[in-house]
Amino acid sequence: MGVLKGLRVVEFEALGPGPFCGMLLADLGADVILIGRAGGAASGAVFNRGKRILPLDLKNPKHVAAAIRIAATADATIEGLRPGVMERLGLGPEVLMAANPRLVYGRITGWGQTGPLAPVAGHDLNYVSLAGAAWYAGQAGAAPSPPPTVAGDIGGGALYLAIGILSGVLRARETGRGAVVDAAIVDGAAHMLGLLMSLRAAGGYPDERGRSMLDGADFYDVYQCADGKWISVGPLEPKFYALLIEKLGLADDARFANQFDASQWPARKRRLADLFAAQPSAHWRALLEGTDVCFAPVLPPIESREHPHMKARAVWREVAGALQAAAAPRFDGEIPADPRPADASDAAAEAILTEAGLTRDDLG
Repeated sequence: MGVLKGLRVVEFEALGPGPFCGMLLADLGADVILIGRAGGAASGAVFNRGKRILPLDLKNPKHVAAAIRIAATADATIEGLRPGVMERLGLGPEVLMAANPRLVYGRITGWGQTGPLAPVAGHDLNYVSLAGAAWYAGQAGAAPSPPPTVAGDIGGGALYLAIGILSGVLRARETGRGAVVDAAIVDGAAHMLGLLMSLRAAGGYPDERGRSMLDGADFYDVYQCADGKWISVGPLEPKFYALLIEKLGLADDARFANQFDASQWPARKRRLADLFAAQPSAHWRALLEGTDVCFAPVLPPIESREHPHMKARAVWREVAGALQAAAAPRFDGEIPADPRPADASDAAAEAILTEAGLTRDDLG
């Protein structure tokens, strides 16, 4: 049943990181009830897996009253609408926490609940741009190119909401007092820069792309092979770098003698690019994969699932025709079961109502 068995979360249907957070909690065993919009939530969506679904019309006062009753049975809620929308629906934190003082009211937005930008629209790219997280995502002289949804919606948003909810629930179980969690993607994306800011403070990460070990060096980059496929190398530590140079037959090339001589990085990068481009990726995988040179092929998910390491850990699953990753993290070495599909059945809806002391008649 998962490590979060006994935790109940009510999620109000929205887009983006809120549903992902609900999925993450459901993957770990929480009972996540998705209150979908009238007409039905997307029960086949990967991010709704493991949830029980009850469609409600939140413009109908009887349905709003039912949502309040259902939230009163929960440890936490998730909502991802613009600031003020839930209040206008009659489902803001003051209402729900009056009915359930122990409730942890989780809110996720791009800009946060306060600040000049709080009421305006935005998307992942905007949030990571303002937070500074997009600045380093690119090579020198090229446009920043952060990976879609990863650093913002998921990393800076959904994961921070999840830790906020779990932290709030722990406190509520000790004190009997809930909390409102303001998970702003812009906050989380900036917070995730902590390691880079540590490097910057030590002088190792300048405010210009392409000049640090992580975005300018020959030994931390991706290279294209003769077959058009890509590989990555990242031996930051000298002993790993020395092993890479040895395996590539470059130990006698004076340019590679001092790993951290930044003046040599451009020339060395060109040399490595030519070298890797001379052979197909299978050649370099046979030579480098499984060694301490810090190597991996750059794979799309459809190929990642066939990699021996990913297969051994059973990371990728295909459920109802949809490729998706198994639950993470793992506990006690157990391999997670296949994700459970969303349950949008009439039986699931009836059970949700019954657990809150409601019937269909209460919905009008």
